[in-house]
Amino acid sequence: MKEFDKYYYYHKSVQSPDADVEFFDKTFRELRGREAVTLKEDFCGTFSISCEWSKLNENKQACGVDLDLEPIEYGKEKYLSQLNDNQKSRVRVIHGNVMSPENPSADIVSASNFSYFIFKTRAELKDYFAKAYNSVNSDGMFIVDCFGGTDTTNPVEEETEHEEGFSYFWDQDSFDPVSNFAQFYIHFQREGEAKREKVFSYDWRMWSIPEIKDLMLEVGFKDVSIYWEGTDEDGEGDGVFRAVKEGEDCESWISYIVGLK
Repeated sequence: MKEFDKYYYYHKSVQSPDADVEFFDKTFRELRGREAVTLKEDFCGTFSISCEWSKLNENKQACGVDLDLEPIEYGKEKYLSQLNDNQKSRVRVIHGNVMSPENPSADIVSASNFSYFIFKTRAELKDYFAKAYNSVNSDGMFIVDCFGGTDTTNPVEEETEHEEGFSYFWDQDSFDPVSNFAQFYIHFQREGEAKREKVFSYDWRMWSIPEIKDLMLEVGFKDVSIYWEGTDEDGEGDGVFRAVKEGEDCESWISYIVGLK
């Protein structure tokens, strides 16, 4: 059996960069009435979103920023290498801090996969949002994803079986209601093999939509919209996000939060 590739299984289990960039592009056109050309992907990891952005058309330019060199090198080998020369020329990756004022500006600045949950105090998150605001172009957009629900405050481990012969486990290990600090893990198990525990670990603060919206407005964004994921016939997320004024009380939910400069 081939060597275990944690980023491959992570991508197969939780990422859909093609859907992400389509949502970014569509939402920007609806809210701004023009095409977004440049994207800055904060906490980019393997920068698959940046690579997918470059595929949309020959105008698109992307820049990913991350402190961790390992996923960056993986992305160069597995994703950037699959682009044609023109697409490659429009993707830039910075091994650096998203808080740096030297990072480039863009029409869209994004923080996906709940990456900004690493900031555990209001002051820290506000500082990051202020940096993001400064790097959004004058008529641009800042977008983050968010998740919540009762499953994020109760110990629970959910298994998802994939057709490719492996299981993905999302483990809500602990939650502190005093601080809203939570510990999550991702485990994997391939058929015929022992379960690989804690392949990915997340020590996060669970931020709520009102907190995020308030902070975006405080740092200068003029308007903030919430896009809520719908559900299919089985009550599972359908991957379709619509602007809402009210959400739904459920065990697990995902949303996008969009700030306009």
